[in-house]
Amino acid sequence: MAASASPPDTDLSASRFYNDPAKRSLIYQAGVLLMVALLAYYLISNTLANVERQSIATGFGFLEKEASFEIGESLVPYSAADTYARALWVGVLNTLKVSFIGIVLTVLLGTLVGIARLSTNWLVSRMAAVYIEVLQDIPVLLQLFFWYAFFYEMLPSPRQALNPIAGIFLSNRGLMMAVPASHPAWDFMGWALLAAVGLVWLLRRWARKRQARTGQGFPVFWSGVGLLLGLPLLVWLLWGAPTEMDVPHLAGFNFKGGIGISPEFAALLLGLVLYTAAFVAEIVRAGIQSVSKGQTEAAKSLGLRPGLVLNLVVLPQALRVIIPPLTSQMLNLTKNSSLAVAIGYPDFVSVANTTINQTGQAIEGVAMIMIVYLCFSLLTSAFMNWYNKKIALVER
Repeated sequence: MAASASPPDTDLSASRFYNDPAKRSLIYQAGVLLMVALLAYYLISNTLANVERQSIATGFGFLEKEASFEIGESLVPYSAADTYARALWVGVLNTLKVSFIGIVLTVLLGTLVGIARLSTNWLVSRMAAVYIEVLQDIPVLLQLFFWYAFFYEMLPSPRQALNPIAGIFLSNRGLMMAVPASHPAWDFMGWALLAAVGLVWLLRRWARKRQARTGQGFPVFWSGVGLLLGLPLLVWLLWGAPTEMDVPHLAGFNFKGGIGISPEFAALLLGLVLYTAAFVAEIVRAGIQSVSKGQTEAAKSLGLRPGLVLNLVVLPQALRVIIPPLTSQMLNLTKNSSLAVAIGYPDFVSVANTTINQTGQAIEGVAMIMIVYLCFSLLTSAFMNWYNKKIALVER
């Protein structure tokens, strides 16, 4: 008589399943995911219950209602009769403006100070060190207050405005500058400049391929300068070379005409740039010092001037060390721009706060603030990660 098959050992099977690291990690991850889902459900259901109990309006329908408040600075046409959505869009553009200009100026200033910190000139090196130590140790909010007070307390009124150069006036109402008067030529010159930028990019790619194929160089820099200056100049000449200027003039208690930079924007930009550039300078210094001295000595032995050694040998290698921490500082500058509410600049946080106060829909307002700054950070990080990958060494 054949022996019957013994039943499987269920305890042994379960033990084998649990002792498998890959399967055990799935159990842990599923457990964590379940806990997060339960916590999210509790928070959302509790919030909705409280909102319903207190009869608080929810949803984003308020975005289509009339905002009924003015915004001091706007890159696009705006009035109090526009919707909350339009007002919030104005705030987004104002935040983008100060962040973009601030990042560009921060990178330029931080690079210069970082290079100066390594200068063999004792005075230049010490001045850069003092700048870094002082600006890093003062909270950025205090720096914003200082520059805001400087523009309003130290500068004269519009009637006694400083006029260092013809067409430029500096007062406690901001910096007013003359600009070219409205003319179709300026629009076409802008398009010509964009076309020149595209041509320079194509020329640079062609020159690199040509050099790799034949070994012959091409004067890309001077050719690019000629395109960037010559093409808009040609358009200007074809449109009759207009020279009329819109010069600011005193009208009542303020200036009219020209273009102005408000004290709030100037204080915010100065505070963010000077503070963040101190950290960028240290990043640049560390990146340059990470390049071995043998690279510099080899470049000098070939007869390269110090400027060319820095531009062609040191900085390209240092960038691979500089880019990751530089990305963090760019993100910090963008997020620190939310401090604009403290000095009255109408950035997105300021406009969103006004919207929350008028509509009472704080949950939606705070959620929009979080989403907008998350998008800013992700876009900046994506661009810098792309650039970091582009300059990375290719393994063979």
